[in-house]
Amino acid sequence: MAAPFALDFGTAATIACVAIGAVLLGLALQVPGPQRVIPLGAHAGFDYALAAIAVAAGTLIGVATGSWVATVFMVGMGAAHVLLTASTRFSAPRGT
Repeated sequence: MAAPFALDFGTAATIACVAIGAVLLGLALQVPGPQRVIPLGAHAGFDYALAAIAVAAGTLIGVATGSWVATVFMVGMGAAHVLLTASTRFSAPRGT
């Protein structure tokens, strides 16, 4: 969420990055503990959806504003998020 400020993205890219980061952080805070609000299967789906949104937003921002630094960052982070999600085993210990 700090990258848009450090890399001097435009307004649209900053808003998109901060919004995606806030949703991702909120989703991550739902996982720990036995009283999780979101089932693990839904969490995996949300992770893939956030990655797709990051790639789509980065592409749209690049086309609309010409800010290719923001585009490369957002598409790269979306791709990295897909790889991380694909390599994550979404399971809980027995009894939780």
